[in-house]
Amino acid sequence: MFEFAWPWIFLLAPLPWLLRLLLPAADSGEAALNISFLDELQTLSGRRARASLPAWRQQTRFVLLWLLLLSASARPQWLGEPLPFPASGRDLLVAVDVSGSMDYADMRWEDEEVSRLTLVKHLLGDFIEGRQGDRVGLILFGSQAYLQAPLTFDRQTVRTWLDEALIGIAGKNTAIGDAIGLAVKRLRQRPADSRILVLVTDGANTGGEIEPLTAARLAAEEGVKIYPIGIGADPRQSAALGIFGLNPGLDLDEPTLHAIAELTGGEYFRARDSEELRAIESSLNRLEPVAQQPTLTRLTLALYAWPLSAALLLSLLLVIRELWPQLRRMPRQNKAKAS
Repeated sequence: MFEFAWPWIFLLAPLPWLLRLLLPAADSGEAALNISFLDELQTLSGRRARASLPAWRQQTRFVLLWLLLLSASARPQWLGEPLPFPASGRDLLVAVDVSGSMDYADMRWEDEEVSRLTLVKHLLGDFIEGRQGDRVGLILFGSQAYLQAPLTFDRQTVRTWLDEALIGIAGKNTAIGDAIGLAVKRLRQRPADSRILVLVTDGANTGGEIEPLTAARLAAEEGVKIYPIGIGADPRQSAALGIFGLNPGLDLDEPTLHAIAELTGGEYFRARDSEELRAIESSLNRLEPVAQQPTLTRLTLALYAWPLSAALLLSLLLVIRELWPQLRRMPRQNKAKAS
């Protein structure tokens, strides 16, 4: 089926004539010179004055050019028959803590000490890209929660947004309850048995307007299953970790995260190093995909190149038509100069 994607473009058809009526005529700034013996000059130069065409016929070629440009701009396309596109998998939101404590470098990646957020980017990014058939979205939360990427099949873009996340971009505190509330708001429109939230944090709830357990009860009512991941190394004796040998960023509220998982039918995971986080990734990947309603899609063939090519060809012919008399006279002039 043929159609124009933007048919309203044709409303611009009278624009050149409106501009001609509304705008003042251009003034060249030079005095006009009338030559009464123009016919004699043309005869002497070997040219015959062409009979002048009516005004409407002189404008026909420009009208055609304008209509071709409008047709190309309206995006003509050929739509194929609607075909069912099977959609399977889950609607999975990943909420990542980007508060100040996620900047502590107590994790290791490829024999190098890295921050908690850096490790999450490496391993959770692989997890996102591997969720074949899932719609995946990204929430970043600190003092507030923000939807960084809506639910989409474009997992590569979601991973890019995760890789570009910065510490403190959403504030220095940790609003776990707000992150859960935002996820519930985004997932409640999706099929009830496919709503998943993976929550990654290294602290306790220190900001936001909603208590984590209140948000978890709301998530349970809406059928959102939450998998909290607590990240951060165990306390260890080190001069770099403070005078008491404790990790200053390890204030993880594990009882609350356990309760969130139990209320929503999920499971709590603890990631103390890259190996544990990698094992958590494998566990999450065992989530069985849930068949969803198939969507209809049409194969679309863009046709704008045809009217655009015709417009370019017509423009070229008009330019050649205007320049042709001058091109014909050039050999004669060169011959006259040579003689």
